[in-house]
Amino acid sequence: MSEDIETRRRRLIYRSSYTGMKETDILLGAFARRYLPGFSAEQLDRYERLLETHSDAELFAWATGRETPPAAWRDAIVELLCNFNIGR
Repeated sequence: MSEDIETRRRRLIYRSSYTGMKETDILLGAFARRYLPGFSAEQLDRYERLLETHSDAELFAWATGRETPPAAWRDAIVELLCNFNIGR
């Protein structure tokens, strides 16, 4: 049985909030709560692959501007993450 989209969103929001690195938990958790409710199934696929293929440290470095994401990952989702401001 496949997972419905709302269950999938909740699972990814939870996963984003408990990554293993406190700074990333805060950042990705807030990002996921803000944006994942509006993501399509395809966007959720891409976001899930992002979490699966990159370490917490890499994602945090991209989001904070310490490193530039590889060209293959420069898309709308990573752009949202890199421009995300928790305080807004």
